[in-house]
Order: sequence, then structure tokens, then C-alpha cells
Amino acid sequence: MEFYASCPEGFESALADELKRLGLSHVRRLKGRATFEGELEEGYRACLWSRLASRVFAVLGRFEAQDADELYDSVYDIAWENIVRPGATIAITARGVTEQLRNTRFSALRAKDALCDRLAETTGRRADVDAADPDVHLLLSLRQRRTSISLDLSGDPLFKRLPPAATRAGEGAHVLRPDYAALVLAQVGWTALCERELTADDYENEALPTLIDASCAGGGLLLEAVNILTDRAPGAARERWGFEGWQLHNAALWEQLLAEAREREAAARERQARIVAADIDPAARKTAERMVKSAGYKRFVDFCAAKPATVLDHAGAVAGAAVVADTTETPLSLMHDAMTLVGELRRAPELSAAPVAALTRDGLMARALHAEPARSIAVMPNNEEAALEVWHSLDHAAAAFEAATSINAEEQSTDVEDEAAASSMPEPAATLDLGDGKPLPVLIPGSEQFANRLRKNARLRRKWAKREGVSCYRVYDADLPDYSAAIDLYEGCPQTPGRRLVIAEYAAPKTIDPALAQARMLDILAIAPRILDVPAEHVHAKARMRSRGGSQYGKQGAGKGGSGERANIARRRLPLIEEGGLTFAVNFDDYLDVGIFLDHRVTRNLVREHAKQARRFLNLFAYTGTATCYAADGGVEETVTVDLSNTYLDWAERNMRQNGFVGPQHHFVRDDVLAWIRDQRQTRNRWDLIFVDPPTFSNSSKMGRRTWDVQRDHVELLAGVSRLLAQGGHAIFSCNLRGFRPEARKLARAGVVLEDITAQTIPEDFARNQKVHHCYIVRRLPIEDAMAEVGFSAEEIAERVEELRNPEARKPRAAVPAHVQTGNGKSNFAGKPSPAGKSKKKKFYASKPKGK
Repeated sequence: MEFYASCPEGFESALADELKRLGLSHVRRLKGRATFEGELEEGYRACLWSRLASRVFAVLGRFEAQDADELYDSVYDIAWENIVRPGATIAITARGVTEQLRNTRFSALRAKDALCDRLAETTGRRADVDAADPDVHLLLSLRQRRTSISLDLSGDPLFKRLPPAATRAGEGAHVLRPDYAALVLAQVGWTALCERELTADDYENEALPTLIDASCAGGGLLLEAVNILTDRAPGAARERWGFEGWQLHNAALWEQLLAEAREREAAARERQARIVAADIDPAARKTAERMVKSAGYKRFVDFCAAKPATVLDHAGAVAGAAVVADTTETPLSLMHDAMTLVGELRRAPELSAAPVAALTRDGLMARALHAEPARSIAVMPNNEEAALEVWHSLDHAAAAFEAATSINAEEQSTDVEDEAAASSMPEPAATLDLGDGKPLPVLIPGSEQFANRLRKNARLRRKWAKREGVSCYRVYDADLPDYSAAIDLYEGCPQTPGRRLVIAEYAAPKTIDPALAQARMLDILAIAPRILDVPAEHVHAKARMRSRGGSQYGKQGAGKGGSGERANIARRRLPLIEEGGLTFAVNFDDYLDVGIFLDHRVTRNLVREHAKQARRFLNLFAYTGTATCYAADGGVEETVTVDLSNTYLDWAERNMRQNGFVGPQHHFVRDDVLAWIRDQRQTRNRWDLIFVDPPTFSNSSKMGRRTWDVQRDHVELLAGVSRLLAQGGHAIFSCNLRGFRPEARKLARAGVVLEDITAQTIPEDFARNQKVHHCYIVRRLPIEDAMAEVGFSAEEIAERVEELRNPEARKPRAAVPAHVQTGNGKSNFAGKPSPAGKSKKKKFYASKPKGK
């Protein structure tokens, strides 16, 4: 019989080796599979014992099928009455195409018709189809003129074998799939270590085969390692198989193989080995501990702190060892320490004979180990690109290196020279002396220059912050072009004490090697907390673009937030910081920005000063409402806070409540700001002070088909804002588009003038970047005065005045741009309210609209 085992790309070589070790014959490695031949027992054995295969198939037939009729006839000719068990349900999946069979669903349907017609003809009964959960699952493969049809012996994929209790315990956590875990363990020979016979010296020295998982993540590697140690057949616990609907299924033979598996597992109880697990990320380690415990494997795994000395102490004397790590889900802020741990373990004399295998996404492990991997396998765990990199033991590398460099090197084989080149001895690790007596390993020797600059900045900023009474400030802002990141320090208030760092990486130019930029970023993440005295768990790494567009406060990723986070924002325990005598909640996990823009520190204080002469305050694009808090603290009688996001409005309410500003005089409105302005212009509502800080760009689905671009749309925005100002009132307008250029002449034609106050609103800690934001005072003047102020000629002013007095004389208006059209093609800034106007929060109307 002909069989094949399918697998993810990159597994083929290891899978073929595994099948050979199972005693299967005529094993051949192909892309995405390995084929073998044998009797029914060999097919069963692959199903029961393969840790790397995704599925096992029995090939039922091969034939040519140029078109649908030929496909039907060929499938019909197969003796399905001798294959499909009576009463069994079926499903057929088709893969691949031919010149005439281009639709896989049609091909599968045609094959199903042939099969059912054959059964109806020979048995008098058609097979029932169950696409979701069939007793017999068939795979139709089409490639050019060659077609094959195979029976899936597995049923569900073979990698679906995590213990149910462990799966529940790890809900929401990253757990490495068992077949990927098996591939990692195969690279370091864990099976051979488990089968090793201990010597008398081993017993005397209490030396045992040892596996060290230096980055245990969700525990996937640990679970598979225990299964291999206990010689537990990966398919032994499965209750249902795809071959059970096969006429050739031999229940007695299958039960015999299960009995053999149970005997092997019982014999393996005599095995002795150590499995030591650690992880730089405390949350990941807790998840792994919970997974291992719920699977009933707690006695096999020894968890310890992620420190080289501690790990080596728990490993004890070793009789053969291997080091593995899964860094694919390690937080960026902890990646440097995770890789350093692996590097120090590899260089430890006690582990000189230990190979290392690591799953990594960035290719930087080679820098941490200071040696190129002996081999690298491209894989896709969790459907994301990664690499499985393998390093030989230092003993092996030293032997190969010595052979390649000896005086008799010319006599050595080419294979030895090639192997030596691939697994050369590692260079000494580069370290930095940061003055605390603890050398810090770094990936880039030149990172010392960054450390020196950061140390100098920290000293100067600390003195300035103490003098100014500032507790949250920027320490570093890409001072060195090669180390392009922003570092902000946040000091918690007494209710939530502690120092935190937010380190935001600016996107490197395309001319910079991404791996080099990533290595520098990891060095930044390692150096900054040491110099600034911040615990590693309080370092938050983010990626920031040097924006010419983009959302001002977009999501950082899934984080801890998720869809249900908004409901908890008012009650969730968040760190609190103080600024200007006020307290604000900040979120370091879920968003690129934490809830307060530090570069607006002076601007917020300006709002408070201006609020002392105002009665009513309006905050547009309010974000978390920090400016509203400042205005309320300045003494305004009434505030209105408008934003399109319910989450940020809840956050704004929380900040107001945190500072004691509660009551019916404080309104929170969820709406599209431009649509809301248009509506308010039809009312008597006017404000003495308005703060406007829009995002640079937004294409939120809540805005319908319209998008927002601050450069393109600011004239329309500020013209509308000016119409909401009370007599003598003014607005403060800010934006963070680096290249922003106000359209002064267009604004003047609407009676709006701007006073640029950017320079006086840039805090000292942002002084290096004078374009971090732009800030203006916005006033409404008579159109003649506004136009004269920006340099219009008398003739131009007279023409504009005449246009306003005689609307019929106006020039025809241009067509409405697509970016401001709603679904019916009409302008979203005139006519009926936008869809976003259907606010979940009560809309604010202090008085009736004019004319009603």
C-alpha cells in the first residue's frame, strides 16, 4: 500500500527521519509531505506515533483526468463498496487545478457524485455527505493531468493533541503547537537523550539527561518534552480516527498496537531526566506553570528564575543536555534579556556539550550567541513567519573549528570544512560597564555611545524635572540617529507608585538593515532601564512611525484590551500619574500613546490660564479629556467634551472624576466632530474657549466613507470652530503633523486668523524637536480685517465682501470631493446629521436650534 504523511513546510526532512525511525520502508521526502509504503500496520503506526505529521493518508487511486467527465469516470471505476463502510458519512476535499478543472468545489462535487453513484449501483444505497464531521474524509489532488484520491486516516489533524485541561488553562495564551514543539526538540536530539542508558559515573554524580527551556512561553515545548520522556504515543489518547469508516480497518490490529504503546509507556517509567524551565516574562512563566500543572505533568518540570546561575543550579550535573527556547511571543521590551540568557547558558562550561535550538522571528539570536546557526529552518508557527535556528554544542563547534584550522586542514574533507564554517567558535560577548558593577551584554558594541548619551541626558533631565516639579518627561529623543527611539519616563503618583519607561522605536529608513535596527533597539531596551533605574517589567516597548499621516492615538495591538476593554475602562485598575497638580489614568499596554501627550504639557497649562477668563469650555477631538480637566481646574462653569470614541470618552469621564470634577455641568458627547460642529452652528450654543487637537489622519469606520486629513481639512474645521466662539472668545488649535502648513489666506476669507504660538508651547524636554507639534491661537474677525491682516489687497477684500453680500455673484462651487461624501453621495458637512451623529451618549444641546 502507498501512504504519505503531510506536514508544514520546513518539516519534511525531520518527518522523513522520524518515519524511518518508526521502521517504515521506502520513505521519500517531498515538499509538504513524506511518502512511504507498507501494509495496514505501517499506516496505523504512523498515525499512532508520528509527532511531526499533520495527517496520514492512504492513496486509493491514481489516474488521469483532463475534464469533468474523465474525472467522474475515473472515480467511479474505484471499488468504493470495498472501501467505504456501509452507513458511513463522507466528505471530499479537492486541491489543485487542471486546465479544464479550475474550480476545486466543482471537482470535489463531481468526485462525490461518482462515488455515490457507484455505491448506489453496487449496494443500492448512496452515501450520506457530512462536510463538517464525516466518517470518511477523502482528498482529491489535481496536478496538471495527474490526479490522485486518498483516504485521510487521521480524522482531525494529528497536532490536535494538547490535553483538554491544559488547553482550557491556556485559553488566550500563546501555546506552541505540538508538532512545532516536536520539531524543535528533534533538532537537539531530546528523544535520544531520553533513551540514554545512564552509566555508573552518572549515578555516582547524580547526572541526568537534561533539557533546559530558557523561554518556556505558554508551555508547549514542555508538554511535548514530557510526552517524549514518558514515551507516550502522541495518538494514544485519541478517541476517533479517520480510518474507522474504512472497510479495511482492522480493529484487532489497532488494539494490538495500542497495547504495545501502553507497554512502552509503562517501561518508560524507569527513565530519569530533568526538565528545567524559565522565562524572562513572569506572565509567560505563570501560564506555562498553569499549563503543565493542568496536564498532570508538574512532577516532571522544575520551574526557576530566569537567571543563568539559577538555571544551572537547578540543572545540576548533566549526562547530556540540550537548550531550547521559543522567543516568538516574547515582549520586545524583554527580548534582549531573553536572548542574553540563552547566550550565557550556551557559554556555560556545564553545558558545553549542549546543542541549542530556538524559535525566533527576528534572526537576532545569532548576535546573542555570537555565532551563526548551523542550520536555519523557515517555519510558520501561528501562521506567522519565523525561523527555527540550531547551534551545535560548543564541544562540537570547537572540534570542527580545530579540524578546519589545523596544519593538516588541507587533508580534511570538504564536509568538515563547511561544517566548521557554519558552526565556528563564538566570539566573546560584548559587554558594557554601566557603573553599577554588573556588566551588561549587548548585541552591538557601539551601543556604549548610546549609553553615555542617555546617562548624560538622564542627569540633566532629572535636575530640570525636580526644579520644574515635573514627574513625567522625555529623557531621550533620537539624539543619536543610529539609535532612533523616544524614551519617556513616568513617575507614578502615591496611589500607584513606581517608575515606568515607554520606549518607542521610530521606523528605520529603508536603507538600514532591519536586523541591525532591531539589534540596536534591543540594546536600547536593555540599557535604558539600568541607567534610569526602572524594573524590566515596567518597560513598555512600542513602534512609532515618523508620521506624515496616521492616527494620532492608534491601537498598539491586541494587548490586554480587546473588544471588552471599553466597558471596563472606568473601573479598570490603571497606573496614575500627576501633572500640574492633577491626576490622570494612563494605559501602557493597549495603545501606542498612553493617554496623555507629554509634549502638550505647556499647552494644557495654557488652557488652564485662558480658562480663568472663560465661563464655558469646549474640547474637540478630546482623547482622554486631559485638557478638559485643566479647563475645569481653571474655573470654567461648564465643559463639553467631544470625541468619536466611546472608550476615550469613558476615559475622559474617569479623569474628570479622579480630579473631583463631576456634575451635570460637565457634558461628554460621542460624535463625529465635524458633523457635531455643523449641528451646533444651528443652535445658540457658543463657547468662550475651545481646544482643538485633531489627529493627523483618520479613516475610522465610524465616519462612514469620509476620511480625515488635518492638512486637507483644517480650513473647514477651523472655520466651523470660529462660528462656535462667543463674543471675544478664542480657540487653541494644535496638531502633530510635522510638515503642517496652515492655509492662512483661505482661513482669512472665512474671517479666521491664526497666531502661531508653537515656540512657546514646546517643553524643554522636547526642545530637540521643534516640529513635535504646531500650536495656534484661533480668533474670528470681520472678514475685511482678517483678509487685511494676512496681506490681501484692497481689491481682493472688496471682491470677497461683494461675494458675501451678493451670493448670486459667487463663482460656481467645485464638486464635492469623494473624501467628504456620505453613502448617498451628498456632502457630509451639510444637510442631515452624519450616521455617527446617532450618539450612544446623550447629545449636548443647551438651547433650541435657531429658527425653531
